Amino acid sequence: MESEKKSSHVSDMGAWAMNVVSSVGIIMANKQLMSANGYSFTFATTLTGFHFAVTALVGMVSNATGLSSSKHVPLWELIWFSVVANMSITGMNLSLMLNSVGFYQISKLSMIPVVCIMEWILHNKRYSKEVKMSVVVVVIGVGVCTVTDVKVNAKGFICACVAVLSTSLQQISIGSLQKKYSIGSFELLSKTAPIQACSLLVLGPFCDYYLSGNLLLDYKYTYGAIFFILLSCSLAVFCNVSQYLCIGRFSAVSFQVLGHMKTVCVLTLGWLLFESALTFKNIMGMLVAIAGMVIYSWAVEIEKQSNTKSPHASKNSLTEEELRLLKEGMEKADVEVGQSKA
Repeated sequence: MESEKKSSHVSDMGAWAMNVVSSVGIIMANKQLMSANGYSFTFATTLTGFHFAVTALVGMVSNATGLSSSKHVPLWELIWFSVVANMSITGMNLSLMLNSVGFYQISKLSMIPVVCIMEWILHNKRYSKEVKMSVVVVVIGVGVCTVTDVKVNAKGFICACVAVLSTSLQQISIGSLQKKYSIGSFELLSKTAPIQACSLLVLGPFCDYYLSGNLLLDYKYTYGAIFFILLSCSLAVFCNVSQYLCIGRFSAVSFQVLGHMKTVCVLTLGWLLFESALTFKNIMGMLVAIAGMVIYSWAVEIEKQSNTKSPHASKNSLTEEELRLLKEGMEKADVEVGQSKA
């Protein structure tokens, strides 16, 4: 049992590490690819289509070589999930374009409470006081180190709401689909990636033209740009796989908390590699966020221990229904004994 627990903890840490490293790496690669000082590839939605196309190709090769198995999932569920996921990607890009960076960060921070509320509505899931407290600490810490100016307009607010709701629903759906059809994270990803790739590659150029005013066909590809596109796509495979792994192993809320750990890493690496400004306010916010993540890990561990103890307690104690049935049985036995004596 102890060896199984240790191997489970090692695989959990591996999934976390893969997601953090690949996500931070892809942000750094995309920053070099898309910034004006880099290669000015401003086609974010189309680039996401490239990501899913490469992920779908890896999934097809894996299924063909027998490295992974393919399980049945209804087509309508895959299409519905892909539509929600694409709304998340498009909504996030539109929200970033129409709102200030400060309001965009606030909308991202709101995903944790939104995920908690949606899980409570959809799956009747409840959270302990310790978990709620740690989530508040994480949100405050990340808010302090990332939120600056806050400007909002009607269109930007609608796009932010769509992005937050669709992203939260997508992340909850990943876990529920895996449990519902007993399908692994990579098997589910290999089924949804082709649908997302096709739709994003068709609609992406139009969305990017609306966002940036640039046509994909007019872009002049250099060897450097091609290298960073391939690097971004390679990292996206690990990022997508680890996202499904983490949500399948833990929960959408845990994945959101992990996402803010990535925010701290990106700020730190931006200061180290790109000479971005790092103020005292940023440092204090990051320290508070890290403290919140430590508290969250402790709170989740306490919740797990209480959940494992509760089944044993219920086995040793009778429910009200069982007591009622036992009482009725004893009364019937007393009546039968009285009749036999008469």
